[in-house]
Amino acid sequence: MKNTTEVSQSSWKFSRTFWIANFVELLERGAYYGMFIVITLFLSQVVGFSDVEAGIVSGIFSGGLYLLPTFAGAYADKIGFKKALVIAFASLTIGYFLFAAFPTKFPVMAGILFIMIGGATIKSVITATVAIETNKQNRARAFSIFYAMVNVGSFLGKTAVYPIRLQLGLVYVNYFSAGLTLIALILIILFFKSYAEKNETKSAGEIWAGLVRILTNRRLLILVLISTGFWITQFQLYASMPKFVIRMVGEHASPEWIANVNPLIVVFTVMLLTQLLRNVKAITSMALGMFVIPIAAIAMSLGPWLSNELGNQISILGLFTLHPISLMLIVGIILQAIAESLISPRYLEFFSLQAPAGQEGMYLGFSNIHMFFAAVSGFFISGYLLDKYCPDPNKLQKLYESGLISMEQMNHAYDKAHHLWYVFAAIGVVAAVALVFYGIITERIDKKKQQTIIDVVED
Repeated sequence: MKNTTEVSQSSWKFSRTFWIANFVELLERGAYYGMFIVITLFLSQVVGFSDVEAGIVSGIFSGGLYLLPTFAGAYADKIGFKKALVIAFASLTIGYFLFAAFPTKFPVMAGILFIMIGGATIKSVITATVAIETNKQNRARAFSIFYAMVNVGSFLGKTAVYPIRLQLGLVYVNYFSAGLTLIALILIILFFKSYAEKNETKSAGEIWAGLVRILTNRRLLILVLISTGFWITQFQLYASMPKFVIRMVGEHASPEWIANVNPLIVVFTVMLLTQLLRNVKAITSMALGMFVIPIAAIAMSLGPWLSNELGNQISILGLFTLHPISLMLIVGIILQAIAESLISPRYLEFFSLQAPAGQEGMYLGFSNIHMFFAAVSGFFISGYLLDKYCPDPNKLQKLYESGLISMEQMNHAYDKAHHLWYVFAAIGVVAAVALVFYGIITERIDKKKQQTIIDVVED
C-alpha cells in the first residue's frame, strides 16, 4: 500500500487524496461564503426575520461553526475521514437545499443545523487530511496550497452570487451552494481515500473538560475576550455591511464583490507583514492591528458624508466609478484586512505560549474560541444597530402605512445610518487599549515569576 511517506519530498507533487481534499475545500468555501455574504439579507428579505432576529440567528449559526470543529474532529477520527466527509457534505447539501426549497423559518432553522454539522466536520477533517497526506519536508507547501484554496473558494463564491442575486433572487444563491456541495459529495464518494481510519482520540467529555480548563484560565480567557473585540468589528463584513450598502446605495450595490477585497488583501499582505515584523513581539504586532481596526470602522462611516460632498459617483483613476459609500466601505475593508494580517498569525503564536506545558495541542484546538464569542456578539449587536440606525425599508413602509411614522420621518430614517460604525470603532479602541495593558501586565508577571525562580535557585 502506498503511504504518504512516499510522496515526493522536494516537489509540489502530492497524493490524489490531498488534491481531492483541497478541491472539495475550495467548493465548500465557495458554497459557504457565497451564501454567508447574503445570509442576513436572505433571513430578513425572504424568510421574514427582523434585523434583530436575523442577527441572533446568524450569530448562533456562525458561532457554532467555530465552537464545534474540535468535537466534530473527535467523531471523525473514530468513524474514519471518508465516512465523516460523506456525512458532512450530505449534511451541507441538505441544509442549503432546505434554504432554497423551503425558505420559511422552521425549515431554514433545520437547514442551519445541517450546515453547522457539515461545516464543523469539514473544518477539522480537511486540515487533518492535509497534515496526514504530507511530510515534514513538504507540509509548509501543502498548507500554502490549502490556504490558497480557501481564499480562492471564498473569492469565487462571492463573485458568482452577485449576478445570481440580481438576476434570479436570493433563494437561488442557496441552490448554487447546494450544487457545489453536491459536486464535492460525489467527488468524495468516488475518489477520496484516506489512510487515517478509525483512530482512537479524545472523547467528547475530555474535549469539553479541556474547554472548561481554558475558560477558567484567567490569562487565556482575558486574551480571548480582548481578541473578541477585534473580530466583532471584522465580522461586520458579513453582519452589517451587506444590509448597510444595499439600503444606502440600492439593490444594485454589490456587497459580494466589496467583501472580496478582504481575502485579496490578506493573501497579498499576510506573509509580507509577518516577515517584516518577525523580530517584533507577537503582542506588539497584535496591538498594531488592534489600533488599525477602529480606523477602519471610522473610514466606513465616512461614505454618507462623502456622498453629500461629492455626489453619488466618484471616478476611480478614470477607469470606473463607485458610489462614495461603496468606496469608503472598500477603504475600511482594506484596513481591516491589514489588521487581520497583523493579528491572526501572531495570535496563534501568542496563544500557544500561554498554554501550560504539555497541553499546547488541546489548547490550540480551541484557539478559535474568540471567533465563537465574536460571531455571536457581533451579529447580535449588528441586528440591534441596523434596526436603530439603518432599518429595514419594509418595516418603515409598514410603520408608515399604520400611521406610526410620517413621510418626513421615512425620508430621514437613514440620516444616522453611519452611526453604527461608531459603535464598532469604540469596541475596537477598547480592545486595542486593553491589549496594550494586557501585554504590559503579563510581561511584568512573567518577569516577577522568573526572578522568583532565580532567587530560589540562588538560595
